[in-house]
Amino acid sequence: MATTSYAGASTMAAVVLGPRLPTTSKSSCCSALPSLRPRAIAPSFSTSFKHFTEARKFSLHQIRASSSEETPTADVGEVFEDLKGKWDALENKSTVLLYGGGSIVAVWLSSIVVGAINSVPLLPKIMEFVGLGYTGWFVYRYLLFKSSRKELATDIETLKKKIAGTE
Repeated sequence: MATTSYAGASTMAAVVLGPRLPTTSKSSCCSALPSLRPRAIAPSFSTSFKHFTEARKFSLHQIRASSSEETPTADVGEVFEDLKGKWDALENKSTVLLYGGGSIVAVWLSSIVVGAINSVPLLPKIMEFVGLGYTGWFVYRYLLFKSSRKELATDIETLKKKIAGTE
C-alpha cells in the first residue's frame, strides 16, 4: 500500500514538475518526498555587467552627440587663479570661514535629524506625503500659469539682488 502511494506521488511529481534529470546513484532508502528538478540559474554577473557596459556606452554616445566643439573648456589653473584672486579681495576672511564651517555643521546636523526621523516607523511616509502635497501646491501656485511664473522669476531676481547686496 505504501509503495503504491509513493509511486503515485512520484508519478504526480513527474507530471507536475516535468521529467527528472537522471541520477548516477540510487539510494536504497525510500523517501516520501519526490525529487525536485534543479532551480533555474539566476542571471550571472557577466550578463548584468554586460548590460551595464552597454548602458554606459549608450550614455556616452548621447553625451557625444549632444556636445558641440564650440563649448569652452575651463583650465584648472585658471579656475584656481580666479578663486585665489577672489579670496585675496575679501576683507573678512574669518567671517567666510565661520559661515562655511557653520554650513558644514548645519548639513551634518540635518543629516542626523533626517536619519532619526527616518528610523520612526510611520513618520517617513507622512513626511513623503507632506512633501508631495507641498510640491503639488508649488506647481499649482508658481508653475502652472504664465503670470505666476513671471511672479516667481521676479521673486528670484529680488532674492539674488538681496544676496548679492545690490538692492
